[in-house]
Amino acid sequence: MPPDNLIDGRAIAREVHAETESRVAALKEAGVEPSLVFIRVGEDPASRVYVGMKERTAAKLGIRSETTVLPEDTPESTLLKLLGKLNADSSVHGILVQAPLPRHIDETTVFSTVSPAKDVDGFHPVNAGKLMLGEGGGFVPCTPGGVHELLIRSGVTIEGAEVVILGRGNIVGKPMAAILCQKNKHANATVTLCHSRSRDVAAHCRRADIIVAAMGVAGFVKVDMVKPGATVIDVGVNRIDDPAAEKGYRLIGDVDFAAVQPVAGKITPNPGGVGPMTIAMLMRNTVRAAEQQTGEVTR
Repeated sequence: MPPDNLIDGRAIAREVHAETESRVAALKEAGVEPSLVFIRVGEDPASRVYVGMKERTAAKLGIRSETTVLPEDTPESTLLKLLGKLNADSSVHGILVQAPLPRHIDETTVFSTVSPAKDVDGFHPVNAGKLMLGEGGGFVPCTPGGVHELLIRSGVTIEGAEVVILGRGNIVGKPMAAILCQKNKHANATVTLCHSRSRDVAAHCRRADIIVAAMGVAGFVKVDMVKPGATVIDVGVNRIDDPAAEKGYRLIGDVDFAAVQPVAGKITPNPGGVGPMTIAMLMRNTVRAAEQQTGEVTR
């Protein structure tokens, strides 16, 4: 029996997948097959694994997906031309360019080239702007969107809560802050965004009702940084050497889980917390993209 304070990301992801699968079925009854195209440039091992997981999940849910793999030395112009073709293809509802990209390709340019209507990663400036302004209709980045869903479905009180987000990245930190500070249901939090230049991060954390750790620093959040009863969400994925592990390394989060878990009110394990939700939100975004582009409302 798992501890009562664990937030089971796998179980919640299954709930979201079930809802998504129902919407996929409704679209197919209306003659629409949701489709998602992945683009991977080069053979980064982690990217291969991540795209493979997304492909398998799409297949289970009935979403058609295909992957285009380009050589590492592909010119940026070639990638942009491919994106233009996919933008114009009405049979493609979602486009995901897997990061990281080779150094000679500018990620900002690439993400800005994907049509906002097909930007199921939520990285296009139009979607980022809609999120910041609190406008509906855009796509929220999958990881912060997944964290938000974890909080909601775990019964965590967000309204009026003191939230500390560790990390100001464009993929997690900034959009997470934008989600939680909106004048909306399941938001209205007081958000502090900490980063590498923040003074006395521990003091900020100790007053938080909710901590979202997304700094990319292994075991950064220690037990003396957490207020008893606080909710702790660990987004970090850090590779550390471990001669005893089969691969010679293991992955750990940004939270010292073993020490923090006994004092936290609720906490995500890592793995098994945020990761499954990221994929679940990607699939949900893809189905919504298909609904919006075809005018078929399934819920």
